[in-house]
Amino acid sequence: MSATSAEIAQIAEPQKVKVNLLGLSAEKLTQFFATIGEKPFRSTQVLKWIHQMGVDDFDEMTNLSKGLRERLKEVAEIVAPEVVSQQDSVDGTCKWLIRVEGGSCIEAVFIPEKDRGTLCISSQIGCSLDCSFCATGKQGFNRDLTAAEIIGQLWIAAKFFGSLGRKADRVVSNVVLMGMGEPLLNFDNVVDAMGLMLHDNAYGLSKRRVTLSTSGVVPMIDRLGDVSDVSLAISLHAPNDELRNELVPINKKYPIAMLLDSARRYLDKMPGNRRKITIEYTLMDQINDRNEHAHELAELLSDIPCKINLIPFNPFSGSDYRRVSNTTLNRFRDILHNAGHTATIRTTRGDDIDAACGQLAGTVNDKTRRSERYQRQSQERPVRFVN
Repeated sequence: MSATSAEIAQIAEPQKVKVNLLGLSAEKLTQFFATIGEKPFRSTQVLKWIHQMGVDDFDEMTNLSKGLRERLKEVAEIVAPEVVSQQDSVDGTCKWLIRVEGGSCIEAVFIPEKDRGTLCISSQIGCSLDCSFCATGKQGFNRDLTAAEIIGQLWIAAKFFGSLGRKADRVVSNVVLMGMGEPLLNFDNVVDAMGLMLHDNAYGLSKRRVTLSTSGVVPMIDRLGDVSDVSLAISLHAPNDELRNELVPINKKYPIAMLLDSARRYLDKMPGNRRKITIEYTLMDQINDRNEHAHELAELLSDIPCKINLIPFNPFSGSDYRRVSNTTLNRFRDILHNAGHTATIRTTRGDDIDAACGQLAGTVNDKTRRSERYQRQSQERPVRFVN
């Protein structure tokens, strides 16, 4: 994405605060070098140093002149968030507690599988949407993560596994924005971070391997389709508005019909061979797991190219919901299969370290009131692009 006028002004003015290059998109990095009188190719060089070689010291960037390195040390920095702790699950899942500016902590989770390694990253400190079955929402909300703090989670993980710059047999092969926060309520920073994930001079991930999961911020789904075609996942969790209003409160503003229409529009903008979204459905015992719910869900999604990911609820402290039985999970999946849908059951990973879906909480300081945050950020506002 192009830099905003405020960002360009910050870059162009005499530097009082150093610019963190870690989160700058390729375009913004080029603009940064233009403001200090350097040619565009410097952006490619520095992009590779940071994201393919994991270098955060300008003195190590040996293909830059000494004068440029000294100038960069005056006006810029490369600063990733701080890893506070690491927990390792018996199943190989790894969770990092990461401190960001201001003292709050977020969580990122790496899930190794036979054919891929998936990194689940956060986009906000806490969450304002307060979904009833998610530990993150119970933590309240602090702020959006910067682009540097979002891409910094991938930088940390790839550097930890020694696979920065590797495209063949890389350890982190997939990234999902399914951690703390609602990605579409932090639109610009998330899009910039995803751009770095996809850029050939940074991480070079395929669009199929970067997935954004949203609870249903409809105007932002439409806006996303105008600037990106990463894989989209919809956190649905209920087949009707009455039940979804209880589980996912944003449904009261953007009900299911409106949400699914936005999903169709997103699909219309995607290349034909990738026209499919993921529907996420967390099953809770005696809440949304009955046969009639499965039949209703099958009918609801009958005209949308999708795969349905069934997620058993993962308990956390303070929640009254219960995990469904395997028998219920299988029966629900079979009903969807018999209706012609592709449905899979997500294997619970990392629940012994509270790293499973819905369990991420981190440490959220200076929480704002959810109602104020929601009303301010979920307004339908005009889309403005700066060229």
